Amino acid sequence: MKKPSCQKGFILDGFPRTVIQAEKLDAMLEKQGTKVDKVLNFEIADSILEERITGRWIHPASGRSYHTKFAPPKVPGKDDVTGEPLIQRKDDNAEVLKSRLEAFHKQTKPVIDYYTSKGITVNLHAEKSPKDVTSEIMKAVS
Repeated sequence: MKKPSCQKGFILDGFPRTVIQAEKLDAMLEKQGTKVDKVLNFEIADSILEERITGRWIHPASGRSYHTKFAPPKVPGKDDVTGEPLIQRKDDNAEVLKSRLEAFHKQTKPVIDYYTSKGITVNLHAEKSPKDVTSEIMKAVS
């Protein structure tokens, strides 16, 4: 955060995850004469998140990604370019997602409440299209 590229600001993605981490981050930043000035909270129903995550498929060699509903391959289970098999990440399944969401609701949701009490949280409607979410992000940070 002391690098020249961070002089105009920086983004922390997925951190802090607990209130204790948030408090320690705030204390560290205060010593440096700065503070968290905005928190973007991407709100989305668990059911929509499950549909998005469990439908993801990847071509491992190229990194091309597909989605069974939103961006399906021409042939199910096959990469459009090479015809090679697609895979799902090990954590892109309903069971793992359920565990991750439980941890989020238990640990990370209080972080949102912590920053909301400071008046710096912007709630974004993440169920919208990527274009619309990007537009909301740009409005929030400008």
